[in-house]
Amino acid sequence: MIPSAAVVIRSATKTDLPALGRLAVLLVRLHHDFDRARFMAATDQTERGYGSYLGSQLAERDTTVLVATVEETVVGYAWGSLEGIDYMSLRGPAGVLHDLVVDESYRRRGIGSLLLEAAIVALEAAGARQVVLSTAARNAHAQQLFARHGFRPTMLEMTRDMERHESERRGEA
Repeated sequence: MIPSAAVVIRSATKTDLPALGRLAVLLVRLHHDFDRARFMAATDQTERGYGSYLGSQLAERDTTVLVATVEETVVGYAWGSLEGIDYMSLRGPAGVLHDLVVDESYRRRGIGSLLLEAAIVALEAAGARQVVLSTAARNAHAQQLFARHGFRPTMLEMTRDMERHESERRGEA
């Protein structure tokens, strides 16, 4: 466990974008490994593209992008935003945690908890009365982390792969 005093949680800056892109690739790869049919694969453009997208979020009024650093090295980030009523999700205005990722070599040291709590505090300070998130069905570690911080399951996404379904229907699988 890294002492919490050694971990600094702060707002991300433009200089963090290369690290954010690198960490986003880890997030994309992790999800793709959970379910290759559901989640997109990382490409040679993912790091730059995702990092650039997160950079565009830095100036958004209702968005928070936080980084966790250890000895001034970015080892994780959290990205969340305030969103209004979402009829598709059947929910009122809420803070939405889009991403939470910690570098593989720094996991299981409490950094994810520190980032999660800081993101919750930032979203609440911005006016969120509720925070929602999604996690991969096979990501038991993340689900345990979120449960420890007061999150409860409320929705279950289901995916149908059309080609696979049709081949099974025809008896080809």
